[in-house]
Amino acid sequence: MKFRISTLVDQYYLDVKKGFNADLLSTLSPPFPPVKLLRFDGSEVGDLVTLELNLILFRQIWTSKITEAGTTEDEYFFVDEGIKLPFFLGKWRHRHRIVRIGEGRSEILDEIAYSGRFRVLTPLLYPILYLQFLFRRPIYRRVFSATNAADKSNSKV
Repeated sequence: MKFRISTLVDQYYLDVKKGFNADLLSTLSPPFPPVKLLRFDGSEVGDLVTLELNLILFRQIWTSKITEAGTTEDEYFFVDEGIKLPFFLGKWRHRHRIVRIGEGRSEILDEIAYSGRFRVLTPLLYPILYLQFLFRRPIYRRVFSATNAADKSNSKV
C-alpha cells in the first residue's frame, strides 16, 4: 500500500536538507509508540538508522538502510528501506523529498510504500501509519519556519 503526505515550509530546500538529522528524527517521534533513536549514520546511501519502538509490553527494533539519495537544483531526496522491521511490517520503503518551491519555501514529501507481515494487516495499518506521518506536519512547519531560519542566521553572527 502507498500514501503520500505533503508539508509546505518556509525555508530554502538546501537549508531544510541540513536540518534532516538525528535531532529532527527524535523530534518527529510520535506520542505512541514512544521511539528511541539507537543509531543514526545520516542520509547518504549505505547509512543505517535504528529505532526502538516501545509497545508497552515489549520493544521492537526497526532498522532501515538508505538505498538512494540525491540532490538536484530543485530537489533533495533520500530513500530508507526496512532491513529489520517490527513484527507487524513485511516491507517498508520511505522516500523523503524536499522540493524547492522558491527561494524561501519548500515542500517536504513523505512517500511511503509498505505491506504488513500478513496481507490482512496491510489495510489495518494504513490509518495508524498515516496518522503517524500526519503528526509530522506541524513539527516540520515549526522546525523549518522562516523565524527559525532567521534565528539560525542571527546566531552565526
